[in-house]
Amino acid sequence: MHSSVTLSSTPNVVDELLDSIEVGIVILNKQFEVEVWNKFMANHSGKRASSLLGTSLFEHFPEIDKQWLTAKVDPVFSLKSPVFIIWEQRPYLFKFGSSRPVTSAASHMYQNVTMFPLVGDSGSVENFCILVYDVTEQALGKRGMAELNEELKITSRVDGLTGLYNRRYWQERFEELYKLSKRRNKPSTAMMLDIDHFKRVNDTYGHQAGDKVIKMLAALIKRCVRETDLAGRYGGEEFAIILTDSTLENATRVAERIRGLAELLEVEHDGQTITFTVSLGLAQFEQSLNGPMVWLEQADQALYRAKESGRNQYCVHEVELE
Repeated sequence: MHSSVTLSSTPNVVDELLDSIEVGIVILNKQFEVEVWNKFMANHSGKRASSLLGTSLFEHFPEIDKQWLTAKVDPVFSLKSPVFIIWEQRPYLFKFGSSRPVTSAASHMYQNVTMFPLVGDSGSVENFCILVYDVTEQALGKRGMAELNEELKITSRVDGLTGLYNRRYWQERFEELYKLSKRRNKPSTAMMLDIDHFKRVNDTYGHQAGDKVIKMLAALIKRCVRETDLAGRYGGEEFAIILTDSTLENATRVAERIRGLAELLEVEHDGQTITFTVSLGLAQFEQSLNGPMVWLEQADQALYRAKESGRNQYCVHEVELE
């Protein structure tokens, strides 16, 4: 159990110790009036101890919510129990600037805080101590690792050239959507599309030009589909899209929009203008489907028929009537 501190009897050596330690030390009474304010706190707050002693903490630090802190400290007085605040819960108690403003990526100091009772000889708690630890580097390290993991997760899902989902992740999501469609029995439509005569583009203008055409088409697709739709680069110049909660009628409008905009698109490369067209195949979800790949194969067959029928058009899979 911590013993109480009487400021008038505190030896100079203790004052020196409080000022030399690289931890913020603040002692407050029940009225939240400052009784100790060490050099760490003075250096980082820009407020000297002489200007704070005997005054309310809240007068000087408006960022501290009085109601919140009073409730947080209650166990310190009522239960004589320490209270801990970690930066993940609350980035800081005192809004201090970063201790390394030039080299640090943080705009403020991340803090871990401990508040514990100072029990007097009578056994009652009249004061409590706040310890403030600068954990900025640890916090940034942990946040940086979390951000890196998120970036790696995104990278593993996204095709590097187009920014659409790559085939592996698209396939995973597609199988989930198929199962969802089975349960919900709501209309969804699969769409397959690719660039007409793409080999001719590569042979005429080079593979860099071909990549630029693929990239521009992917950007066009993003503009034409909704966030709830599933669009991915299925391979090479081929793309796969699931238009969720979309009837075949709505899907044909999307297909025609993509086809028409692609036909108008001009891709500039090395001073040359490249134009191209796309063909598309559509297949609406049916409860009779025996698996996700059967559904996708229907869209692919419709795409093949669009190619065979002259390209630069869409075709719809025709449901066979029993």
